[in-house]
Amino acid sequence: MRKLHLLLLSSLLLVSACTPVYDNTDEVVRETGSDNNNQSAIIPNYSLSDQTYRMILTEDSAKVSSAPGVTTNQMDNRLDIAAFENGLRRHSKEYFSPKKYYFQPGQTLTDSDLLNWLSRKSEDNPKGLNPVLDEDKASEKDFRSKPRYISNIIEQDYLVRKEDNVVEVAGVTIGISMRSVYNFTADGREYSENLSTEKVLAKGKEYANTILKRLREKETLQGVPIVFAIFEEERDNAKTAGNFLSKTYVEASENSIGDWKSIQENYVLFPSDEAEENYFDHAKLFSDFRVQVSDYFPNFVGMIANGFYIDQELKKVEIDIPIQFRSQSEVVGFTQYIYSLVMEMFEDHYAVQVRIKSMDQQESLIVKEPGNEKPYIYIYD
Repeated sequence: MRKLHLLLLSSLLLVSACTPVYDNTDEVVRETGSDNNNQSAIIPNYSLSDQTYRMILTEDSAKVSSAPGVTTNQMDNRLDIAAFENGLRRHSKEYFSPKKYYFQPGQTLTDSDLLNWLSRKSEDNPKGLNPVLDEDKASEKDFRSKPRYISNIIEQDYLVRKEDNVVEVAGVTIGISMRSVYNFTADGREYSENLSTEKVLAKGKEYANTILKRLREKETLQGVPIVFAIFEEERDNAKTAGNFLSKTYVEASENSIGDWKSIQENYVLFPSDEAEENYFDHAKLFSDFRVQVSDYFPNFVGMIANGFYIDQELKKVEIDIPIQFRSQSEVVGFTQYIYSLVMEMFEDHYAVQVRIKSMDQQESLIVKEPGNEKPYIYIYD
């Protein structure tokens, strides 16, 4: 099992007349093992919050996970990219608490592993997870019957500190991203095939079993618990992200997957038909908020909001307000007005983030976290 030896990095205190002084002692970790020659990394001394993982930062750029690059190349909707990676960490908290575990981008799966697995299976690529198909000769019917279901795989590593002043990998989360729409080209024409949630979920579980067997063949992941989570992407031009469908926890001693746990999550666009039909009260709230904004600034371009729901309960809403301002004082005054609306109209049990923009730049930001009496406000110069 891979281990990281901890050393204390002496802090250097910088003092000035207007700058507070902090004990910024970070921890240096050294990775040992058959394929790691005492590679160094750093654990920051502070985390952003009790619910945020302290990330192990590697000093060797070659050791940075390949997953972000693979994600960007494989996923069409930029909203999916953030929802997939950030949501994977959020679901990992159920099994690997930020109070105990450190986070590190996946270090076991290589570029070659991921790209081979995400390609079609063939004689040259026997480990491909997508169905066998000679795309150069395939017809439209062939593509529709054998779509590329799986789009991406992300590995995230979770490490713990041991009594002998060592940290080691104690858990791994694997995210499996599945397409909801398969776009392809046949006979010089572009087509798309809608894939049902039931089908991609079944396929995702099938892939998870295959991936687990392959992971257990790797020395570093033998005797380590592994979490799998299946994500369903949105279509490439969607204004909301996709969502997770199911997850499962595989004990360190197990080589097969047991029961899966259903995930009820949903991103909802306001205004939209879905919002009106399924979340009428919140649709009315955002409509009223929009009216209040237009009363202050009748010529504002428009406003959209993205709500994130878990088990039908609103957890977070992000609001974008694009307006053309003529002066900085207008920005300040409008931000103050929106601040008052946030305080008066939105309830306290979900997070609210308002981004006020002018042309292509952000002018101000309002963030209200659940339980906090007052929002955080930042006005850009």
